[in-house]
Amino acid sequence: MSGTRRRPVAAWRPAVFAAYATRAAGAEPQQNALQPAGVQAAHIGQLWNFTLVVCAIVFAAVLLATLVALMRSRRGDGTAAPNLDSLTRPERRTRRSVIAASIVSVVALCGLIVADVLTDRALSKLPVDNPVRIDMTGQQWWWQVHYPEGRGQAGFTTANELHIPVGRPVIVSLQTGDVIHSFWVPNLHGKKDMLPGIATSIVFRADKPGVYRGQCAEFCGAQHALMAMRVIAESPERYDAWLRHQALPATTSLDTTAQHGRDVFEKSACAGCHTVRGTSANGTLAPDLTHLMSRETLAAGVLANTPANLAAWIRDPHVWKPGVAMPAVPLSDSDLHAVVAWLTTLQ
Repeated sequence: MSGTRRRPVAAWRPAVFAAYATRAAGAEPQQNALQPAGVQAAHIGQLWNFTLVVCAIVFAAVLLATLVALMRSRRGDGTAAPNLDSLTRPERRTRRSVIAASIVSVVALCGLIVADVLTDRALSKLPVDNPVRIDMTGQQWWWQVHYPEGRGQAGFTTANELHIPVGRPVIVSLQTGDVIHSFWVPNLHGKKDMLPGIATSIVFRADKPGVYRGQCAEFCGAQHALMAMRVIAESPERYDAWLRHQALPATTSLDTTAQHGRDVFEKSACAGCHTVRGTSANGTLAPDLTHLMSRETLAAGVLANTPANLAAWIRDPHVWKPGVAMPAVPLSDSDLHAVVAWLTTLQ
């Protein structure tokens, strides 16, 4: 846009980093496989504990054997010839010890395999009655989440946040829009790869309310590490209320600044990539923004969702996520302020 005056990027960073640091200092979502919040994660946690015990015992036995060998070894003065008696005289005691250790190792490995198989069978036999069905697509580098219509509820699409009811099985259909991704919320289940052209799914259940952090667990490009999601497990009543609200179109603001921001948004390239239900913006290449401000973060967990961070992201997203498909939007300061004022009404 000709005549556009841009502030230096550095001028935006202090406020953004301060806002993000403030949020980081607060209650961050859990991402810990050792703190299972559902029955699937509990089974996996038990398998991990068993594996840890077996490996710790093996490690301690190896260290003990090494220590005993060092204490029994003869000390030479550096000039004496090495003792080669073991080459001509069989060491039956040593041979028996090695054979015994090998047998114990094989038994331990077989035990781990059996435990792995039993865990997999236990996971496959868990009941999946009255499940919540959600479609998730991995993109570079964000998560598209679609809730299908059903039970008189209109379907809708959101991004980077997965809301689920506590105590009810969830079936997430997984696919990818570009490269290989991997769905992983360690508090709720293990990893599940998302392969181009192949539809798959993962089933889990949250038994404890809370916010759990997920992450793409398969390297998918430059910003793989900045592709997080949040799974928000809440009571069935709050979940149903959230569903009803998300299915509604965007609200109309009477504020003149916000109305000007909507006009700028609809006439710019933003409307060609993003959807805002209830407006002329119907793009499918980027996250649906209909209820943008109901989300806790921007850019798949990179920034806290605040007006200052939103303005910084629109002005130059490549500062925060180099290589992201979204281009820098050349807006004047007044137009940017108006667009942010309108976007903040999308509750």
